[in-house]
Amino acid sequence: MTSRLSGLLLLAAVACAPRPAGEGNGTPEPGAAIAEPGDSTLVTLERTPCFGSCPVYTVSISGAGAVRFVGTRFTTQLGEAVAEIPPERVDSLVEELRGGGYFEFADAYVVDTPACGRYATDSPTVITSVFADGVRKEIRHDYGCGSAPAALAGLERRIDEVAGTGRWTGR
Repeated sequence: MTSRLSGLLLLAAVACAPRPAGEGNGTPEPGAAIAEPGDSTLVTLERTPCFGSCPVYTVSISGAGAVRFVGTRFTTQLGEAVAEIPPERVDSLVEELRGGGYFEFADAYVVDTPACGRYATDSPTVITSVFADGVRKEIRHDYGCGSAPAALAGLERRIDEVAGTGRWTGR
């Protein structure tokens, strides 16, 4: 029990340490999930506000199957909720992301980037990250960007489905 508590305290300390913007150091986003020390897989998704009632929340899934949800606005669950899914579902999700081209997409589909294309204001942004097999990828996807691949939005929905966020968002 003491070593587990020490590990969790270490994880919390790492989560609070500042990280320079754009630093891709090959590790999961600090504090993003309930992860066991040594867990080598982490999938995260954050949905930001829009001009309207878009749900605002973050969800993370560890390789061990720990799911952490934090609802901020327009969700039925405000604050934190946790659940567990089988680790095999996490492995399957990572393979689906890999097969769907996630690691080949641009890092950002946001205004004033070449990948954005035609832009419409007031849409939410979805920020996803995947850390698996020593590789980390993060994508910022502003839904106002007309040139973002439709497959990316499908993979974002798939993360929500596997995490089961509908039980907390009410959608």
